Amino acid sequence: MVCAVSLGGGVGAAARYGASLLCPTVSGAFPWTTLVVNVIGCAVIGVFLVVITDMWAAHRLVRPFLRHRGLGGFTTFSTYVVDILRLADGRRAGLGLVYLAATLCAALAAVWAAAAVTRRAIGWRKR
Repeated sequence: MVCAVSLGGGVGAAARYGASLLCPTVSGAFPWTTLVVNVIGCAVIGVFLVVITDMWAAHRLVRPFLRHRGLGGFTTFSTYVVDILRLADGRRAGLGLVYLAATLCAALAAVWAAAAVTRRAIGWRKR
């Protein structure tokens, strides 16, 4: 279990770091990279939740690998909070509030939409 969690965390964190290298956020600017990473990670969580629960019984190590560390290491809600604080400290509190709300709404919508699309695809496939 510890190995699965550790491996998942390493893979997820490396992918997130790669995204930050490809699209770095300029100080004081809207943190698009963090927003996009979090939304993608939440969408993948929605897909995996449906696949793991509706399609097949996953091995007991799959969930901790994906949910807790793989996608937990990829999504970066701690950076999200730091980004909000940096925007507020840089006298961009309004932008920080927009970012706070946009990330929350987009992440929840991504989980819901990805789960709904995956359930529909599974239902279509079973016909």
